[in-house]
Amino acid sequence: MPDLFRRVLRKGFDELALSINEEKIEKLALYKDMLLSWNEQINLTAILDQEEIAIKHFIDSLAVSRFIDFKKDQKLIDIGSGAGFPGLPIKIIFPEINVTLLDSLQKRCRFLNELIRELGLSGIEAVHGRAEEKGQDPLMREEFDFAVARAVTKLPVLVEYCLPFVKEGGIFIAFKGPGVNDETKSAQKAITLLGGRLIENKRFTLPVSKEERSLVLIGKKESTEKIYPRRPGIPEKKPLL
Repeated sequence: MPDLFRRVLRKGFDELALSINEEKIEKLALYKDMLLSWNEQINLTAILDQEEIAIKHFIDSLAVSRFIDFKKDQKLIDIGSGAGFPGLPIKIIFPEINVTLLDSLQKRCRFLNELIRELGLSGIEAVHGRAEEKGQDPLMREEFDFAVARAVTKLPVLVEYCLPFVKEGGIFIAFKGPGVNDETKSAQKAITLLGGRLIENKRFTLPVSKEERSLVLIGKKESTEKIYPRRPGIPEKKPLL
């Protein structure tokens, strides 16, 4: 009989209408095992319960598939990836896309690159650096079809971190809780200054747990001015309000 983690994953994916084979389920299970093992040495997650890990990390990360159709060779960057959510689960389930996991802590990048090696994945890498610096890097600036961020900071700041990575016609996706309307309103100035436009706030209930979630979809309509993102620390201290 499958263990609780696998049973919850399958139930959640059924509700998302995601067809997942056993190989992908096993990769997610290995991911979970390595997450808990490494978590004993470095702080990766406060969630330790098997069912909650399945729901709040993996199913939550993949709920984006309800609204986004990932296609072969598209490029996605996960800003402030932490333990790899949501970028790494997205890569496991949609291996045809290319993924960059950006995080400011070297030890988390070591975990991510070791995990990528153990999972046998290609077309994905963990990069150590701050969004404010990498957003000015010509090799990364406006290079991605999608930027995603989950549980990083408030939306006005997040927009400055993430939109510089998105190419014209691409989309920034912010993973948020239910009460995001005020955040979205306060981010309008930043969205406009960074060359974006609000597409929609997608509100939904998370499979299995039925908790409320939101995905804020922001399109990139024109190139971001060179002055953004500003120097490290400035977006957080002086948001574009």
